Amino acid sequence: MVKTWAIAGVDLHLDLTGTRRRAALESALREAVATGRLMPGTRLPSTRSLAADLGIARNTVADAYSQLVAEGWLAAQSGAGTRVAARAPGDGRPADPVRPCGAERPLRYDLRPGTPDLSMFPRARWLAAARAALGDAPDDAFGYGHPQGLPQLRSALAEYLARARGVRTGPERIIICAGFSHAFWLVCALLRGRGARRLAIERYLGNGTRAAAAASGLELTSVPVDRAGASIDALGRADGVLLTPAHQFPLGGALSPERRARVGEWAKRTDALIIEDDYDGEFRYDRHPIGALQALAPEHTIYIGTASKTLAPGLRLAWLAAPERLVEELLAGGEHAHRGVNTLEQLALAHFIRSGAYDRHIRRCRIGYRRRRDRLLATLGAEAPSVRVSGIAAGLHAMVELPAGIGEREVIAAAADRELALEGLAAYADGETGANQALVIGYGTPPEHAYGAALARLSATLAEALGA
Repeated sequence: MVKTWAIAGVDLHLDLTGTRRRAALESALREAVATGRLMPGTRLPSTRSLAADLGIARNTVADAYSQLVAEGWLAAQSGAGTRVAARAPGDGRPADPVRPCGAERPLRYDLRPGTPDLSMFPRARWLAAARAALGDAPDDAFGYGHPQGLPQLRSALAEYLARARGVRTGPERIIICAGFSHAFWLVCALLRGRGARRLAIERYLGNGTRAAAAASGLELTSVPVDRAGASIDALGRADGVLLTPAHQFPLGGALSPERRARVGEWAKRTDALIIEDDYDGEFRYDRHPIGALQALAPEHTIYIGTASKTLAPGLRLAWLAAPERLVEELLAGGEHAHRGVNTLEQLALAHFIRSGAYDRHIRRCRIGYRRRRDRLLATLGAEAPSVRVSGIAAGLHAMVELPAGIGEREVIAAAADRELALEGLAAYADGETGANQALVIGYGTPPEHAYGAALARLSATLAEALGA
C-alpha cells in the first residue's frame, strides 16, 4: 500500500511503499533530494512531527535521518535541526560558481563588468520603504493597474530624473519596464511599427544588446567610437541610433558637447529617434555629472534608465521617458508595458525615491566605487605601469589597454588559472576586433571582502604577462 504525505505543511510529498518503514522513508527522502523536490538548505520537520504525520515510530525517523546524514544527503546541526545538504552526493555542483565565457571550471573571483556589488543592496532601508509603501498604498494599487506603471513611481521618477539627470519629462511620458531589455524591445517594436528599417549602434556595445537589436528585425549599422564618443558623421540614413552618451560602454568616454549638439540636430532634421541608454549616469567621480542627452532633443529622444546598477539587476526595474506623441504607440507595440513589473517593487522604489533614501544610497555607492577605482589605479600603477587605463571618470568599470604583443585572450586564460574571471574588449566589438588588445575591468563586481584578493590576482597575472 502506498501512503502519500505532505510534510510540515509543505506540498512536497513522500511516497512510502512496502512494509519496511525506515527503508521506505530513506528511499523517499533520497529521491526527493536527488530530483530537486527538496532543495539544498531546506529544513526538514522534526523527528517528532514527521513521525506523527507518517504514523510511524519517532526512532524510525531519527534512524533514517542519521543514515542520510552519514551518506551526505542531509546535514544536522545542534540547535538548527536537520536540513538538506548544500551538495548532494555525486551531484558535483560548485557551491558558488563564476564562469567566464568559455571557461571549463568555476572561478572564485570576478572582475568582469556589468554587475554592481550586490552586497551593497540596502536591504534594511529597502524593507523599510516596502513596509511604509504598503501601509500608505490605496487598495486600487493592487489591481491590474495602468499599462505605463504605477502613477506613484512615475511621478517620483519624473521629479528625480529632472533633478538628478536633467531629463525633461513628466509622469505621463514615463513607462515602467521589466529591465533594460524590456524597454529596448518596446522601442524596437515602435521603430518597426513606424516603418523604420535601419538602427545605428555603437561599434562597441554591451553583451546581449547587439543580439536584441539584431533580433528586432531592424538592419544594424555599426558606428565607430573614439574618445569623444560615437561618430555622428556615420549615422547616415539611419532611422534611429542607440547611444551610451554619459559613459560609453565599454570604452568609457563621454559623448563630446559638439557631438551631442550634432546628434540632436540630426534627429530633428531627419525625424529620427535617439535611444539613450543611461545605464550608470549617476556614478561620476572626476567632475559634475553629465546631464542626459535627452534634454537637447526631448521630442526625438527616448531615455532609458534602470535600477540595475544603482540597486540590483534582480529587481528587474527600468523606465523610459518618451516624447508624449509616442507613448501610446510604445504601449500598443508592447502589449501592456507594465506586464511583469511587480507592483510591490514599484511601490517600494517610489517610496525609496520620495524619502530621499535613493539619493543617500547612490551617494554611499559613489564614494565606495570611487575608492575601488582608486585602488585599481594605484595597484596597476605600482604593479603594471606599462598598461594604459582609460574610462575612469565614471561608472563601474575601466579599460586596461595592453602593450603591443600582449594578447587579451592569453591574459584572460592566465587569470583563469588564478581563479580570476576577466573579460576582453573583443567580447564587445562588432566582429572586427582590430589591433586594440584590452581588458574591461569591472571593479564594482566583487563584494568588498573579495576585492583585495581579486586585485592581487590581476596584478600577478599582468606581471607575468608583461614579464615583470
